Order: sequence, then structure tokens, then C-alpha cells
Amino acid sequence: MTSDTALTMIVVAAGSGQRFGGPIPKQYLELAGRPILFHTLKAFHEHAAITNILPVIAAESHDLWNRMLGPWLEELPRVRTPIAGGATRQESVCRGLAALQLDSEAWVGIHDAARPFPGKALLDRLLEGRRKNDALCAAIPAADTVKRVDPKEGMIIETLERSHIWLAQTPQLFRYGMIFSAHQRARAAHFHGTDDASLAEWAGIHVRIIPGDIGNIKITHPDDLQLARKWLREDGL
Repeated sequence: MTSDTALTMIVVAAGSGQRFGGPIPKQYLELAGRPILFHTLKAFHEHAAITNILPVIAAESHDLWNRMLGPWLEELPRVRTPIAGGATRQESVCRGLAALQLDSEAWVGIHDAARPFPGKALLDRLLEGRRKNDALCAAIPAADTVKRVDPKEGMIIETLERSHIWLAQTPQLFRYGMIFSAHQRARAAHFHGTDDASLAEWAGIHVRIIPGDIGNIKITHPDDLQLARKWLREDGL
């Protein structure tokens, strides 16, 4: 498999899951008998074009990783030994990129561990999008009317044109040299993006939107986990 077709995936799993709450980070919670993070890793492992998967976990979570993921890792031989992330998601991604040491033209994907359902059709669309682009972001068009609101007063300031609004997801795919350089520049400039696509935009990289998947949910709150469990039961998994 050539560097133009192969893809290395960074799975960012260093978050503490403060919004979710609970005794352990949400990516280690049970979903259909296995940790959420296992399902995320397995989805990438099952795609032939994804040849290398690097988890980035919290420095203090190695024992948790070994306890929760260790029994299942024999099923996922392309998953590398995890590295320790940083204090922020952006720093964790930068550490993951530094650890890979890929050719500048190679492709790397970045994905949040709490999105356990990056389906094959979505991955195929992203991989196909590499033919004419250097940076890709999965996203879905806004289905509801979008309001901009005064954060202090809670009053509507304006109604935004919905056709221009897309809701970003992961995976996001980039040429390795471009996104690593953007991360290094951002760190030097103390710029913090909300995701890797926003950081790439800041660095002047043109990012192409690829239609995402409504099922590619991010487990942020307990209700999201219940929904994920319901979907898996309906799929017979």
C-alpha cells in the first residue's frame, strides 16, 4: 500500500470527560461489553487503508488503559502502544504528530476517542477526498435554524444563514507535514483552535468539507451513551 493510499490515524483519548462526569474518563466506560475506546479503535482497524493507529492517552491513564483495553488488544494488532498526551487536546494531538515522524506528504487522520461509530462509508468518503485536497473535515449540515445569542443576556442577536453552517465531526484528515507545521506554529504563537480544522484554517490551509454521518455521534453526556447502547442493540451487536 503506497503512502498516497495508506492512512495513519491518531485517536485522541487523553480527555478527562468532565462534562460527562463519573469516576473514570468516558472513553473507558462500557459499551456493549467493551470500552467505548475499543469500539473506536476497532472501527479504524477494520478499514484496510488505515495501516497504523496511535492512541494518545492521559499520562496518568496507562494503568487504566492496560486494565480496560489490555484484554482486547490482541484483536487489534495495528494499534500502537499509546503515548502520553498533554494538558489540552491540541497539545495531545501535537505530541501524537511528533511521535509519528512520517513523510511530509503522508496522510494522517485525527479522531476523538468518544466517537465510536466512524462508519466505513464515511471513511471511504474521506479517503476519496484526498485525491484533490490536502485537508479534509467530516461535517454535517445544520438541520435546525441557527441563532447567534448574547452570552450574558441570553437574547438572540441574529439568525444565521443555515445553508452556510456545518457541524464539524472527526475524523479530520491532513497531509502530515502541513498539519504538524500548523501545530508547531500555533504553539509558538499561543493560538488555540477548537479543532484541528480550525487550527489549519488559522495557518492558511484550505480545508474541504466532506459530508459526515449523523450516526457518528460524540459521547459527551450520559444520554449520548444510552443512545449508543440503543443503536448497538438494534444492530444486534
